[in-house]
Amino acid sequence: MKCIVFAALLAVVAAGTYKVADYAPKYAAPVEEDNYEKQPYSFTWDVKDEETYNDFVHSEKSDGKVISGSYRVELPDGRTQIVNYRADENGNVADVIYEGEAQYPDEKEYKAATYEAPAYPAPAYKAPAYSAPAYKAPAYPAPAYKAPAYSAPAYKAPAYSAPAYKAPAYSAPEYKAPSYSASEYQAAASYATPIFRSAYKAPAYPTYSEY
Repeated sequence: MKCIVFAALLAVVAAGTYKVADYAPKYAAPVEEDNYEKQPYSFTWDVKDEETYNDFVHSEKSDGKVISGSYRVELPDGRTQIVNYRADENGNVADVIYEGEAQYPDEKEYKAATYEAPAYPAPAYKAPAYSAPAYKAPAYPAPAYKAPAYSAPAYKAPAYSAPAYKAPAYSAPEYKAPSYSASEYQAAASYATPIFRSAYKAPAYPTYSEY
């Protein structure tokens, strides 16, 4: 019962502090981006690293409206890929050309690596030789044991004295016979002999005369 009352009070308190969530979507006002006027530019850069076989050139320019450029890269098969592109309000257009001929290694010159399994010699295991341990039994000396000498206990028997007991002296009880006085008693009782009288009356029978 207490739990039910407590739960009811808790529900009332929670209802008083409950706030309906605002589920209406909130949209932030769009941020207006600053539209800067496009400026003309141009750049060129290249990479050539013989150790990593990187050979790349890229150049691009723009007058603010049209972007054009090209890049060149050396492919792994020996060819050179050249891409010329142009981008304007109508879209992007790229022109791809290749220079050189693809070169592939001759399969006859390629030899797969031969792998020879290593030959492991059998382990030369020599059983260890165990020598018997040189064990010497310890020599224990005989214990020097001396029997203890016990002296006779000095015991003295206790001397008991006879108890001094005195028989009690009893005096004869003083008893006095009671004296009874003669009672006034009438020996001859005056007793009247009862007289019995019958209270029965014989009924009177009617007499009948002969015809």
